[in-house]
Amino acid sequence: MATINDIPDVILSNIFASISDTRTRNSLSLVSRKFMLLDRATRVSLTLRGNARDLFMIPTCFRSVTDLDLSFLSPWGHSLLSSPLSDTDPQLLAHRLRIAFPAVTSLTVYARSPLTIEILVQQWPGLKRVKLVRWHQRLASWPIGEDFVCLLEQCENLNWLDLSTFYYWTEDLPPVLQACPKVSASLVHLNLLTTSFAEGFKSQEIKEITTACPNLKNFLVACNFDPRYIGFVGDETLLAVANNCPKLTLLHLADTSLLTDVRGDPDNEGFTSEDAMVTKGTLVEFFSGLPLLQELVLDVGRNVRDTSMALEMLNSKCKALRVLKLGQFHGICLANESQLDGVALCSGLEELSIKNCGDLTDMGLIAIGRGCSNLSRFEVQGCKRITEKGLRTMACLLRNTLVKVKISCCKNLDAAASLRSVEPIRDRIQWLHIDCVWNGWEEIGNSEQVGLSFWHSQVEEPSSSFSLMGSEFDHEMRRKKRKYSSDVSDGYILENNGFWCKKWDRLQYLSLWIGVGELLTPLRAAGLLNCPNLEEIRIKVEGDCRGRSKPSERAFGLSSLALYPRLSKMQLDCSETIGYALTAPSGQMDLSLWERFFLNGIGELRLSELDYWPPQDRDVNHRSLSLPAAGLLAECLELRKLFIHGTAHEHFMMFLLKIPNLRDVQLREDYYPAPENDMSTEMRAGSCSRFEAALNRRPILD
Repeated sequence: MATINDIPDVILSNIFASISDTRTRNSLSLVSRKFMLLDRATRVSLTLRGNARDLFMIPTCFRSVTDLDLSFLSPWGHSLLSSPLSDTDPQLLAHRLRIAFPAVTSLTVYARSPLTIEILVQQWPGLKRVKLVRWHQRLASWPIGEDFVCLLEQCENLNWLDLSTFYYWTEDLPPVLQACPKVSASLVHLNLLTTSFAEGFKSQEIKEITTACPNLKNFLVACNFDPRYIGFVGDETLLAVANNCPKLTLLHLADTSLLTDVRGDPDNEGFTSEDAMVTKGTLVEFFSGLPLLQELVLDVGRNVRDTSMALEMLNSKCKALRVLKLGQFHGICLANESQLDGVALCSGLEELSIKNCGDLTDMGLIAIGRGCSNLSRFEVQGCKRITEKGLRTMACLLRNTLVKVKISCCKNLDAAASLRSVEPIRDRIQWLHIDCVWNGWEEIGNSEQVGLSFWHSQVEEPSSSFSLMGSEFDHEMRRKKRKYSSDVSDGYILENNGFWCKKWDRLQYLSLWIGVGELLTPLRAAGLLNCPNLEEIRIKVEGDCRGRSKPSERAFGLSSLALYPRLSKMQLDCSETIGYALTAPSGQMDLSLWERFFLNGIGELRLSELDYWPPQDRDVNHRSLSLPAAGLLAECLELRKLFIHGTAHEHFMMFLLKIPNLRDVQLREDYYPAPENDMSTEMRAGSCSRFEAALNRRPILD
């Protein structure tokens, strides 16, 4: 009987080469020695971990690697080629890397100083793709463009540049691009969506960049649409982008004030006090100049009014468009009659995100559901006039395709209403974000003990206000109601207490926003009780702890997530939780006590991977793991990977050695501005190395 080992090596190598998922390849390499050698010979992408000073640990068996990531080497954030713990010649380390990986054409590196870039590009002058990472500040003593001069001068084949997580000055880049016209003209991907910018690129700088790079296909840039600022982006800039780069397939223009993932004001009706200097006539001309667009993001942050007609032209001028994200656009779908208009005419869309649209109504959502019948992902944020009924009807219309939904900061859609609105796709949805707003959570708590008749009451006939859509739409809704009513038992399971509960069969990823001081425990009562395939959850806690009284409960409620049997990955983001890092005023809690509140019960979860962002004190730029947090994290006995996005004391980190199979731990100060010099009691390069050495000395059972 033939086995997989009888397959010729040439065919087996092609099979291995077609597998891109890192974890799948790792698993295959453990099957046999033959599989291990095939994996090494065919692997083209590799991320290096470990300490940069350990030259003898550099692997030399991955000769086919073309995509190399050096940005996660330890100590994280320290200069790669000038380790404070070693007298190793930077040129020697770079040379050893080139010998180990001779075929590299794509490089990601944490470049604390221009010297790192200069030395590395000498080793791989044939680089085609480069991503630079730096959260530390740029020194004022460096000449303008110092970070980019050697990169563009020596890498003549460069066609892909990502600076989205690299801190620099906006005036650094345009002169270098203009001085290197050959390389600039060859660029097809340029990501300047840098989150650490205060004001972003000015209008003139964007014109200079697009003029120097006429062959761009992907262009992402942070800018400022506020007309009160000098160099704001308006009609003239949009037309310049379209005229200078007509080959664009991906364009992302975002106001810098919107790059941080902070929830907006729930009482804001969606309109800002200022209008952007972007007119509907310019939008029509802008869309006409970019016929190849496949993905468009315009997150303006200032009112763009009466856009329905322009978006209709978007459908006819950009026929390949599949992804559309609009921020602060109003009048995107009027839905006055049964005839479709505005964005609802973009029938080819597969992903649509609508943010802060002040006049979007339920009728608009239904029109979008009718017209954009191929949507697989829909996001709505900050739209105050939509309700559960409109979103639920839209979900009914998109039942065959919609699998990813985000509902955030919508006044009429709290947690329970959001979950009810996606019930028509509950058996299909794979990715979901909601805000944990518990309006009347006592009533919600009773809703988990509801009979099957409760579900029937939610599937209503369209109200008379929806009859404008015509008899054909009404017939379709009645047909869907009959279908859901006949199949309802497939989506519900009978609990031991005799009540029906809702089952989310395919939900794999859940994202939650929750205000500081609120509890997570009502989530179960709101409707997310049975999620048998939920593997990953992201929780963002946001708010100001200062001035708040002590919570009435001991724990935030992480232990309530233990009811999800396959949950193994968590991202707990408290980075936007503000408090007192040092001594708090009388009657208030400092951040260490808040961390105890947030993390209490996390040991009851069977997590294998955890990313944790500690809360911060902005006044002293302090994000550090506290003693209670370290002790509670040490109770996660099944953790394999732990990444703390902040700093920590060395003796606090030693608590983590109690986790038996923990094998990958790192402190990452990936926020701006990252501390230039750690405090004497915080983790320094020597502290990181001692902890990693202690971690690596332990035997790991598997």
